[in-house]
Amino acid sequence: MSKPNLILIGAGGHAHACIDVIEQHAKYHIAGLVGMPEEMHRKHFGYRVIATDDELSQLVKMYQYALIAVGQIRSPDNRVGLFQQATTLGFQLPVISAPTAHVSRHAIIGAGTIVMHGAVINVGATVGNNCIINSCALIEHDATVEDHCHISTGAILNGDVKIGAGSFVGSGSVIKEGVTIGKGCVVGMGLSVRHDLEDHCRFVGNDRS
Repeated sequence: MSKPNLILIGAGGHAHACIDVIEQHAKYHIAGLVGMPEEMHRKHFGYRVIATDDELSQLVKMYQYALIAVGQIRSPDNRVGLFQQATTLGFQLPVISAPTAHVSRHAIIGAGTIVMHGAVINVGATVGNNCIINSCALIEHDATVEDHCHISTGAILNGDVKIGAGSFVGSGSVIKEGVTIGKGCVVGMGLSVRHDLEDHCRFVGNDRS
């Protein structure tokens, strides 16, 4: 039986990481990438940029499945906009999980979320729609990650942590058990977060803004 086709909306570095996970996931065939006009027809590991964002309304007539393959650090706005556009047009956004990741059967993962190599999503955890759970990240028991978040490489969310929608947690950062991070927050790389953060807070060490 042939695999269903899937398109990647995005053609940058994060798309490269997505390609590798999707190939290992082995449930979808990558039909092509959607990029900027200047990226048209470029190949990424054998997959061609076949269209721009303006052509998504035509692509949905040919392809049922899509994944947002644009990265996220400072702002989730681009990923949010593309996710909303894709779902409104009628694309289905599957959950993609690397075979090297562990996702508990007692965890909940939302549409369009990708779980990268070596990540762990433990029992009772909930991860929302359109999230990136990057390589070797740990989402511990009963933690909640709301929609459109990026939990970066090697980050650790301990038990009962709550991450608000659209937030970014940098590589190697550790969130203390039970701490709540508000919506639209940015936590820098390699930090220890021991107290709650309000919405739209930037935590980059000793200073908050």
